[in-house]
Amino acid sequence: MATKLGLILFLTLISFSTFFSPALSKINPSSSDINSWCNQTPYPDQCKYFVNHDPHKVIPKQKADFNKLAMQIALERALKAETHTKNLGYKCRNEREKAAWEDCLKLYESTVLQLNRTLDPTTKCTDFDSQTWLSTALTNLETCRTGFVELGVSDYMLHLMSNNVSELICNSLALNKNGSTEMQTYYKDGFPSWVTPGDRKLLQSSSVRPNLVVAQDGSGNYRTIKAALDAAAKRSGSGRFIIRVKKGVYGENLEIGNKMKNIMLVGDGLRDTIITGSRSVAGGSTTFNSATVAVTGEGFIAQGITFRNTAGPQNHQAVALRSGSDLSVFYRCGFEGYQDTLYVHSQRQFYKECYIYGTVDFIFGNAAVVFQNCMIYARKPMDKQKNTITAQGRTDPNQNTGISIHNSRVMAASDLRPVLSSFKTYLGRPWKEYSRTVFLRTYLDSLVDPAGWLEWDGNFALNTLYYGEYKNSGPGSSTSRRVRWRGYRVITDPTEASRFTVANFIAGRSWLPATNVPFSAGL
Repeated sequence: MATKLGLILFLTLISFSTFFSPALSKINPSSSDINSWCNQTPYPDQCKYFVNHDPHKVIPKQKADFNKLAMQIALERALKAETHTKNLGYKCRNEREKAAWEDCLKLYESTVLQLNRTLDPTTKCTDFDSQTWLSTALTNLETCRTGFVELGVSDYMLHLMSNNVSELICNSLALNKNGSTEMQTYYKDGFPSWVTPGDRKLLQSSSVRPNLVVAQDGSGNYRTIKAALDAAAKRSGSGRFIIRVKKGVYGENLEIGNKMKNIMLVGDGLRDTIITGSRSVAGGSTTFNSATVAVTGEGFIAQGITFRNTAGPQNHQAVALRSGSDLSVFYRCGFEGYQDTLYVHSQRQFYKECYIYGTVDFIFGNAAVVFQNCMIYARKPMDKQKNTITAQGRTDPNQNTGISIHNSRVMAASDLRPVLSSFKTYLGRPWKEYSRTVFLRTYLDSLVDPAGWLEWDGNFALNTLYYGEYKNSGPGSSTSRRVRWRGYRVITDPTEASRFTVANFIAGRSWLPATNVPFSAGL
C-alpha cells in the first residue's frame, strides 16, 4: 500500500475534479421527489444528473424504489466503465501500467458482479447483504486507482478511466444505510438458506471426506494445488468442494476466482502444509496482485494451512493472502510475511485460531472481518521502520466494514524480542479517511507503544476514524497514555463493544454454523 500523503491528495482530487462532470451543474430536476431524495446523498448533483438522463426512467413513488433506481444507474455506469477499461489495454505504455490496468479489469468485473447481486430478485438478500456488496463495489474501484498510484503510473491511464461510478455507489450506500441495521440473514437450523441439506449433513460430520487430494509425492489425485483447483472449476454445480492438501511446501501463486464458490482447502496443519510465493510491489506487482493466494469465490474455507510471502521487508508490500470472498472462513491457518501480510480486501470474513506475522500494516484492507482467538506476532522490521498491526481502509462512512480483533493475543515474534527497545509497535494507523478498528478483550504484550495508535500523515483522518479498545489486558493494554484523537475511544459500554462481535458485525450466527468452525457470537 502506498505510504505517502500524495496518494491521499491525489485520490481526493480524482474524486472531486476528474471524476466530476461539468454538465452536472446544469441540472433542473423535473421531480421534487427526486430532488429531495438526491439531496440525501453525498453526491446530489451526480444523482440528479444521471436519474434525469436515464433513458428508462420511471419516476419512483417510494424511496425504496428510488434506492433500486439509484443502484440500477450505478450498475449501468459500471458496465460502461468496464467496457471502456477493457478497450484501454492497447494504450498501456509499459509493464507497470499494464499490471495496474489488469487489476482494474478484474476489479471492474467484480464491481459489476456485486451491483448485480444487490438487484437480483432471486438472491433474497437483506439490506445488510446489499450494504456489504455495495461496500465491496466501492472498495474495488478504490483498489483500482491505488494500483496505478503505487506503481508510479497515475499520470496517464487514470485520467482515461475517469467516470462517476464511485460517486454513484456512495449515493447508493447512503440511501441503503437506513435499512441495513438488521444484520441477520435467512437461515434454517443454524445454516443459511444457500447451504443444501446434503451440505449441512456433510459439515456436521466429525470427518470430512475430500473430493480431491493433492500430494507432492504422487499419492493423491494431483501434485499441485493449481491442478486440483483447475479440476474443481470444471465440476458441475457450486456445492461445497473439498480439496485436501497433504503436507509439503507448495511454491504456487493461486487465484480462486468469483466463479469458484464453496471451495474448501484442508491442510495437514499450519506447520506442515505451506503455500508460498514472493511477489512484491518492489518486484513490479501491485499490492493487490502480489498475493501468494488470492480468493474471491464466495464461501471459501481454509483449514490447517500456512500462506506465506517470502519477498522480505526490503521489497515492501508483499501479500501472503488476499481475500475478497464473502462469508469466508480461515480456521487454524498461518499468515507469514512482512509489510502487508494479510489483505482482508472486502466482504465478510472470519478468522479463528490463526497465527499472523508481519511488520508494517500487516493486517489491512476494507472487509468486515472478525479475528477470534488469534495469535498476532510483530516481526523485526527494517531499520527506522515502525510496526503497525492494522491499516483499515474504509473510504465511506456508510460502508459496513472494519477490523475487529476479539479475544486474541498481540506478541513480539522471536526475531523482534531481542531488539524490542529499538522498534516501536502500534495497534494501527488510518490508511483511509473512515478507518475503523477495534481490539476487544485481547492480550496486548509490552511491545505495544503507550500511545497505542500511529498517525498516517499529519492530521489525516484523526477526526473521522473509529478506533476503540474494550477490556484488553496485558502490559501494553493501559490506555492512560493513549492518543487523544477525536476518533479514538476507550469503549466502556458493552452495547457499543457488541456492535463488533461475530453476531453483529458479520452476521455470523446466520452463516458460520454451516462451516463447522467453532465461534463465539458475543463478547
